[in-house]
Amino acid sequence: MTDTPRTLAEELRTRTDSGLVDLLRARPDLLSPVPGDVTQLATRAGTRASVVRAVERLDRFALQTAEALAVAPDPCPYAVLAGLMAGDAGDAGVLAALPDAVAGLRAQALVWGPDDRLRLVRTARELLTPSATHPSPTGLGPSVAEATSGMSPGRLQEIIAAAGLPATHDPVTAVSALAALFTDRVRMAALLDTAPAESVAVLDKLLWGPPYGGVTDRPAPHLQWLLDRGLLLPAGARNVVLPREAALHLRAGRAHREPEPVPPALAPVTERDPLAVDGAAAGQAFTALATVEELLKEWDLGGPAVLRAGGLSVRDLKRTAAALDTTEQLAAFWLELAYAAGLVASDGEADERYAATPAAEEWLQLPDELRWAELVAGWLAATRTPGVVGSADAKGRALAALGPHLDRSPAPEVRRRALTLLASLPPGAAVPAGAVLDRLHWERPLRAAAPGAPASGTAAPPVSDLRSRIAQWTLAEAELLGVTGRGALATHGRVLIGAETSPQADGPDSAVPSAAETGAAAARAAALLAPHLPEPLDHVLLQADLTAVAPGPLRRPLAEALGVLADVESKGGATVYRFTPGSVRRALDAGRSAAELQDFLATHSRTPVPQPLAYLIDDVARRHGQLRIGAAGAYVRCDDDALLSEILADRRAAPLRLRRLAPTVLAAQTAPDQLLEGLRAMGYAPAAESAEGDVLITRPDSYRTPPRTAPAPVPEGPPAPDPALVGGAVRAIRAGDLAATAERKPVAATAPAPGALPRTTSAETLATMQAAVLTQAAVWIGYVNADGAASQRVIAPVRVEGGFVTAYDHTSDEVRTYPLHRITGVAELAEG
Repeated sequence: MTDTPRTLAEELRTRTDSGLVDLLRARPDLLSPVPGDVTQLATRAGTRASVVRAVERLDRFALQTAEALAVAPDPCPYAVLAGLMAGDAGDAGVLAALPDAVAGLRAQALVWGPDDRLRLVRTARELLTPSATHPSPTGLGPSVAEATSGMSPGRLQEIIAAAGLPATHDPVTAVSALAALFTDRVRMAALLDTAPAESVAVLDKLLWGPPYGGVTDRPAPHLQWLLDRGLLLPAGARNVVLPREAALHLRAGRAHREPEPVPPALAPVTERDPLAVDGAAAGQAFTALATVEELLKEWDLGGPAVLRAGGLSVRDLKRTAAALDTTEQLAAFWLELAYAAGLVASDGEADERYAATPAAEEWLQLPDELRWAELVAGWLAATRTPGVVGSADAKGRALAALGPHLDRSPAPEVRRRALTLLASLPPGAAVPAGAVLDRLHWERPLRAAAPGAPASGTAAPPVSDLRSRIAQWTLAEAELLGVTGRGALATHGRVLIGAETSPQADGPDSAVPSAAETGAAAARAAALLAPHLPEPLDHVLLQADLTAVAPGPLRRPLAEALGVLADVESKGGATVYRFTPGSVRRALDAGRSAAELQDFLATHSRTPVPQPLAYLIDDVARRHGQLRIGAAGAYVRCDDDALLSEILADRRAAPLRLRRLAPTVLAAQTAPDQLLEGLRAMGYAPAAESAEGDVLITRPDSYRTPPRTAPAPVPEGPPAPDPALVGGAVRAIRAGDLAATAERKPVAATAPAPGALPRTTSAETLATMQAAVLTQAAVWIGYVNADGAASQRVIAPVRVEGGFVTAYDHTSDEVRTYPLHRITGVAELAEG
């Protein structure tokens, strides 16, 4: 009896536990649910969905190896595979890398069998084998046997005669003789030496694919020469195909034009000073914090409305971009960044709109480095990709910022991998974005297309490749967030992705860390970023033109107070604030007096308070609150009846519908807030008052949503399995396999059929169980649970009493109690 496995299940049975663990880690979808035995594991590993997922995660050379096996004989000796990959000349680099590629395919259960009988899993072969409707990336066509199926025996004899082969007695031997001719290098070369030059040119055009061409009813002589000798075979009414064996001869045995055993190098490398990189990254990080702050400030009183379909309208996105002084695409990024960090959300009201969340208040109070850590932690883990905002969905509708359908599951993996590739370079080194994209495309050539699409032979990623686009966005976003500086990964960026010790250890198949691990890494990175962030200032420079210049970032209390007292006129290295009557009135509305404002400016200015600014504050304060507006419909009261007469006489007050109730009181048929705005628009400085007559102090930043959590990432496929789960699954598979394959003693004249549950009477079951307790032997049982599901198990009975048997269950690796009435039968295991 041979030891060669006949099926994938038989080979998996011979693997060690560590080999099964490696398989389940590489293909976690096989764990859902845990297979009952090795046969179930092998069956699940051969399903189309699982194979497609596994093939999509192959690197380019492993994929090329699988494609070569798909066009090779089944089973395929290793020497034949080596010839298809390295060609007749025997490329040394390909031959050196091929064993690892085959070992990787074996580890993922895509290839099985010994080296002299390598077999590609049937489903993978169906995916990768060329056909007329499913071209192969190799550019090869069907074999001679496939292309001549259905051809008349007479036509076959004509072809082999024209090729100089002796006649045969049946079509099978004729096809074999023609295929043998095409695979014989000497005889095939002699045949092609007699071919017209035009015929050779036709073969050159079809050589690397596609192998199909069209012909007329009366082919030209050079085409007829090829058709007569089977170098072109019919593939339809007016189509012909170059058979696989002939193409491989013309290619010198190579299945691929350019095998790529080595990933593209990250080059050219530009060396930069690591300290300069860290400084540039810190500057960008501070700018990112300022931009998010500005966004939260812009939405302090409530943001724009939520579209009925969800998300932000194009008009509101443009307004937000103008407020942030950036492009619409970048505005979408900042919005999604704040959303991923849980800083903005919809308020959930009937007239739903966006606003800052309560978490934004806490975030604003944190030190700069910790605020940065929260932003980048949310960015790294987010599956929402703002880069797709503005593009069309499957139904042709534009995707809106903060709207649905922005999740792209590969995003976290691609972000981390792109940054890890930068971490593999020396500190301060940068490479062009194209080099990173080429490497990513080599590592996952099929993620942008269905398996079998011509991706493995292309040198550059296609424009529509989602992974490449995510990588491009990642490199740009990392620069905006200060993870990179001048194209190089900063020191704190290395810590952020956990690559400060061994960046090479994190390969393309590494699992994406959990949210807790990402948050911890972000906190460590923040500690390294903190010394490079600019120190906030506690002063400004007041100027005579009613402006104040902040020569750098201001401390938060100063920035908040100055933001109420003045309007931001320009930003940059220095921020310019302008004082206006409206801004001064805003500060007075917030409860500050003129004396307090004067003292505030004198304390925080390195220059004296200019006289025009002092006059402006005193003038606005003198008029502020002279008019009082309260809620009664609404009313206006003033101690100066002449001022009220002036308002009544002003035609601009007509929309307010005012009338005098008393010498010092006017009534209005409008709401108090509308009355306030109307009188302010006329140039007055009214103040709102309470029912007790006290001036109401307003806060412009009081609107917040109810507590909201950040959006949960949408995972791509099953999560990476926990080591404990994998270990338990392997034990369960082994135990189930023991129960399914253990040799049993017959319990009756006729043994149960393979896979059937044992059947014994209640008395026989009880007697066998009691005997097993005494001998401490394992037995095989059939069991039906409370849901009616039947299973077979191997147990070692410990105690039988009260209608129950307590036993160690080898299948579940635990001690369990079984009701005897649910045991269908029992059988002893065979000796050994």
